[in-house]
Amino acid sequence: MTGPLRRPLELTLYLLIVPFVILLFTAIAVVRPSSMASIYNPGPHGLTEVTYAYTSASNNNGSAFAGLNGNTNWYNTTLGICMLFGRFALMVPILAIAGSLGRKQRIPASGGTLPTGTPLFALMLAGIAVLIVGLTYLPVLSLGPIVEHFVGKF
Repeated sequence: MTGPLRRPLELTLYLLIVPFVILLFTAIAVVRPSSMASIYNPGPHGLTEVTYAYTSASNNNGSAFAGLNGNTNWYNTTLGICMLFGRFALMVPILAIAGSLGRKQRIPASGGTLPTGTPLFALMLAGIAVLIVGLTYLPVLSLGPIVEHFVGKF
């Protein structure tokens, strides 16, 4: 029997492939001297600028903060790779999940069934999304805007 919950690899790939690429390129960019030269605001704000540029490219927006010179060979190449992963690499696992759902036989509702048209399901889905995104980006958030906030206070 196959189903969306029986396909953990596809679900994991779908949830983690884009954050992995964003965080990987951000980490490489903030240690390369040539890409650090493109950041006009060093420190926590610079980390936020680089992370935002990769996140924006991966999520089909393509904008960046004004303090980042994204018109370099490094940023043009890596932002393009992020765009490819954000647009096309997600298609493979989601099509596998869709194929699995298409082959699944309809099962009558029972006592253990969670109906998908209820506020409880919507709340659980939103909570899981917030939890996954929070755990993925909290380290970068704590090193960027949160540190920048406290640096200005002291």
